[in-house]
Amino acid sequence: MVPIINVIEPTLMSQAGHCFSFVSALCKASDERNTLRLWVGRHARLVFSEQNIQIRNYFFRRIRQVQSYWLYKKLLATPEKLFISTAGRTNLILLDWAAKGVIPPEKVYLYFHWFNSSEKKLAGLRVLARKQPNLVIFGPTASLVKIFQDAGFAHARVVPYPVSPLTRDSQPVSSQFHHLLYAGAARQDKGFSHVVDLVAYLHEQGSNVPVVMQISGEHYGKYDAATQANIQRLKAIAYPGLQLRSETLSPEEYAKLFAGAICVQLYNPSDFADRVSGVTLDAFSAGSPVVTTAGTWIARMAQRFDAGVGVEDVAPAQVWSAVRRVMDEYAHYNRNACAAGRTLQEENSAKILFQSLIE
Repeated sequence: MVPIINVIEPTLMSQAGHCFSFVSALCKASDERNTLRLWVGRHARLVFSEQNIQIRNYFFRRIRQVQSYWLYKKLLATPEKLFISTAGRTNLILLDWAAKGVIPPEKVYLYFHWFNSSEKKLAGLRVLARKQPNLVIFGPTASLVKIFQDAGFAHARVVPYPVSPLTRDSQPVSSQFHHLLYAGAARQDKGFSHVVDLVAYLHEQGSNVPVVMQISGEHYGKYDAATQANIQRLKAIAYPGLQLRSETLSPEEYAKLFAGAICVQLYNPSDFADRVSGVTLDAFSAGSPVVTTAGTWIARMAQRFDAGVGVEDVAPAQVWSAVRRVMDEYAHYNRNACAAGRTLQEENSAKILFQSLIE
């Protein structure tokens, strides 16, 4: 009988965003000796070419936590594995509630992309670690994993964030600068408002530099009030060089955004100090250098490979100065971004995650 790994991702609805990219990379790294059963949004429209992938349209947005509890309860009673691909503290609590006792070893795996720590949350982690010592915790960085190790989770370890694998046509590369790019969901913690400020500044300066911005919402297409206001402000600027992408893009269309681009990632350093960015991995894979906020994981990668510039100040004039620096030496930064992409494709291969699930 073929072993089944249940991949649980309630917010996965379409091929847009890094929720899909993460799961898709895992699916591509899997083999036919294991079945990946994906539990996703009730109205998700997903297509995978791999024959060992099963889709279960299950979750409604408003009641997904309640549904998660009952799904955990059902799956824990089977010999199948569970993998929660975007895990949070609530998932740990629900798993403990759903279990009849101690969850057995090599049964449940959780990937934490980040953890917003506090004394109260750390105390809760210590309690859960004592009650469920066999849970396997994955995280992309040593500092994140250390939080869980210190709390008492004996099976917490670093597993690299899986990058979308390169194919012959999936990542067009250009050595000539073409445009500035804001890629991914429009979110405040990802510096969307700062990029809108930059567009306004370029318009005031009479610039004609092309700017391409994705303005799709996160997961269910939802925006917070600040992001909605910024989108309206962006449209009102009427910058002639601006192209907005609000539609859902296929993986191929998304990849093409990076060709000849400088990827502007003015992410909040307190939120992304040690948080891996899938957009950065995609950018480097396509040879796109980055301009980003100092103090982030993104900035450390840009410095490591000399594949971009970090800014201490997100004021438009300072950001534009950094952008001009990369534009003026685009061939240099493009070569280094390509080299970074090749290295990170190896270091962040989804095969490492898949092997961690089946060992």
